[in-house]
Amino acid sequence: MDEQPTAAYIDDMSLANLWNNVASSIAAIPRSELLVLALAAMLVGWIGAIMIKRKVPLGRFIRTASTFVLVGVLVTVILQLSRFDPRLEVAVPQLGLPEQVVDGNETRIAMSNDGHFWLRAELNGVPANFLVDTGATVTAVSSNLAARAGLEPRRGGLPVQISTANGPVSAQLATSDQLRFGNVTARGLDVIIVPTLGETNVVGMNLLSRLASWRVEGTTMILVPNNPQEPLELR
Repeated sequence: MDEQPTAAYIDDMSLANLWNNVASSIAAIPRSELLVLALAAMLVGWIGAIMIKRKVPLGRFIRTASTFVLVGVLVTVILQLSRFDPRLEVAVPQLGLPEQVVDGNETRIAMSNDGHFWLRAELNGVPANFLVDTGATVTAVSSNLAARAGLEPRRGGLPVQISTANGPVSAQLATSDQLRFGNVTARGLDVIIVPTLGETNVVGMNLLSRLASWRVEGTTMILVPNNPQEPLELR
């Protein structure tokens, strides 16, 4: 998928790309409740500091409250980012972040003529084709598939910047109820919704790293989950 966008992090840190990423991040602030809350808390804290300096009542209380809000935002950000690392299995139902679980039996995927590994899967019961991309950090789906599968962007989710053939793009975080293919079932998996992904969907390392093992033997990719499941018969 040389010309298609993936969820891999940006490699080319040229000045132009760095500027584009900063601009995209700023543009994404109004869509992120966490960032808006953090900016508001910083502003309130600054006002509280001025009040303390001028010995205005409640100044210290206002600054302390803003500090607690910033700490809460930081903890929430850490909890969200930790879900990208399979060594930190974090499930926080209060934040809408269920445990990410991958079960099933061994699934073998033959290499396609284009040299990539493609599979037919169901996302929340909706069939679609996925590219298995070991260079992608997070599983990614197109806006079209997300809409058909009923995926909603996570409230308060962090803006995600990904690299595409046309430069950096801002994507939205969501959580799938179920992603199934072959004998594999992934539940509560984090995915990103990418508006410029076209009809290409990507299985990333946040799923592969939660398998018992995965490997490539010749022209076959072998996925071995942890717990046996009935094979999926796709429509």
